[in-house]
Amino acid sequence: MDDGIIRVGVVGAGGNTRDRHIPGLREQNGVEIISVCNRSRESSERVAGEFEIPTVYDNWLELVEADDTDAICIGTWPYMHYPIILAALENNKHVMCEARMSMDAQEARVLLDASRNHPHLIKQIVPSPMTLSVDGAIQQMIAEGYLGDLISVNMRMWPSAFADFDSPLHWRQNRDLSGYNIMQMGIWYEGIIRWTGPASKIMAMTNVVVRKRKDESGVVRTVTVPDHVNILCEMASGAQATLSLSAVTGHGPGIEIWLFGTEGTLKMDGPPPLTLYGGRRGDSQLSKIDIPPEKQGGWRVEEEFINAIRGTEQITHTTFETGVHYMEFTEAVTRSAQTGEAIALPL
Repeated sequence: MDDGIIRVGVVGAGGNTRDRHIPGLREQNGVEIISVCNRSRESSERVAGEFEIPTVYDNWLELVEADDTDAICIGTWPYMHYPIILAALENNKHVMCEARMSMDAQEARVLLDASRNHPHLIKQIVPSPMTLSVDGAIQQMIAEGYLGDLISVNMRMWPSAFADFDSPLHWRQNRDLSGYNIMQMGIWYEGIIRWTGPASKIMAMTNVVVRKRKDESGVVRTVTVPDHVNILCEMASGAQATLSLSAVTGHGPGIEIWLFGTEGTLKMDGPPPLTLYGGRRGDSQLSKIDIPPEKQGGWRVEEEFINAIRGTEQITHTTFETGVHYMEFTEAVTRSAQTGEAIALPL
């Protein structure tokens, strides 16, 4: 970086990396993507050809250890995040890692400790994009007292999809690849953290409706990652929250989020970008809240990462600290579902 150029190596070039991270990084002034390592040499060379990346590695560690990179973009599945992040930090590289942060809370805490041992390096978890368009408006309205005291957050993610017993095993349904992560549960919880802060206690019930799926080699695998989840939360703020997520609710109502306070109510529905509605004590009904374009948040992950490396802004979306909250929550959901007990947070 002595010449002002930030050189980035990419480990794992899946759909989100190709659609967002590589183009987003290339849009930043003074950034070069110089290397890539994907799951196979063939796929690595395909990505390198598509984006004119000069160097292809067969081994991700060789890419991370190479002296020609300043930062590593990690786009692998969660099972690889832990070793790659640790290696990147140990090799003095800035890190932007795809969500989810890790496989479990223990890994996440080790990564947070490691990140604090390298305070000069920038560390970023790719944020949940689901609520970006409304986050700023909701945060401002809560801060200005629109809701009064927050009583309850109710979130329901029930897409119109019956259980598909013939679809192949996805990495999100493979615990060996996804760990404690369940569907998009943590991604939506991250939005709640932005508005109200984290949970302090949770109880959960889960169900695996589709119990068998074929993996990419045609072998039938037992599925243990739930496809239907109900969670009751006590928030650190004193409010309560209920989250219900499913991948098997035919003719379901879709996405609906409510924030109930002593003086007002906010509602969002989807799909993203979410539409925001509100009503206060004395109003006859909810009304749509139009957020001016300049007040709407949006995707600027790669810009924030590069600006943070240059020292012109700080990482807000998303820090390793928030990543730990996320992973503790996801692990607590599984622990509660398995034991039938309430699980206190932090773990």
